[in-house]
Amino acid sequence: MLRSMTAFGRSSLDTASGELLCEIRSVNHRYLDVGIRLPEALRSAEAGIRERLTQVSSRGKVEVFLKFSESQSSVSALSINDALLAELTSAASRVEGMTAANCQIDSVRLLQWPGVVGASQEHQQVRQEDVLQVFEQALSDFVATREREGAQLAELLSRRNEQLVSMVEQLHEHRPTVMLRQREKLQTKIAALQADYDESRLEQELVYAAQRLDIDEELDRLNAHTVELDKVLERDEPVGRRLDFLMQEFNRESNTIGSKSSDRATTAIAVDMKVLIEQMREQVQNIE
Repeated sequence: MLRSMTAFGRSSLDTASGELLCEIRSVNHRYLDVGIRLPEALRSAEAGIRERLTQVSSRGKVEVFLKFSESQSSVSALSINDALLAELTSAASRVEGMTAANCQIDSVRLLQWPGVVGASQEHQQVRQEDVLQVFEQALSDFVATREREGAQLAELLSRRNEQLVSMVEQLHEHRPTVMLRQREKLQTKIAALQADYDESRLEQELVYAAQRLDIDEELDRLNAHTVELDKVLERDEPVGRRLDFLMQEFNRESNTIGSKSSDRATTAIAVDMKVLIEQMREQVQNIE
């Protein structure tokens, strides 16, 4: 099943500690580029989140946002680093003794010192479990969105591939008419000169012209590429890079057909073909 690289997933969870909100969004990228933004208190969950993302994604610029709004009841789960607090008060006392200044220790400012106040081990464990739970919910939404958009892209590519097959058939059917017109055009020019000519030399020149204008090989390759595209769309694995390569091959063959064209009908079909291939290429850029 095809997956789009452009997707969004969101989930929230109310816990005893507060509300957790997780958002996952991604855009197209050549490789997998994961960015995780979460509060410092939840930093321990980052490794698990990153590992989980690599299991479900192979390409795309993926960003994970985690927000935590602490509830009032969670204050009771706070713990104080007694050793660090003792060092701070001792340091303040030494400063007071060395400077003979009256240093009033502000308890509130001490609590604001980094590392003095933190969550208890039990509280931190609960938070991490909650973080992984809300992340998995958002990830499920994110993957489902990728698959839905991927199914739509597969349908669009399949329809355009059918149009491409039809254009190749039109060019095949039009080839005899092109060669006949080329022969008539050359005979008309010779007749206008009112001069004798070697019939065998005329046939030789017509063969040379047919070789220069021959696009059968390009049409055969285009047919092979359209068959391969249908097969790729049925694969249950990331196929974005393979589709990129196919689009390059489609474009190369259509360019060659356009350069060999000697009549309006072939040129018009070649232009329509290039427009169609470009539309397909733009869709492929969003496929994982």
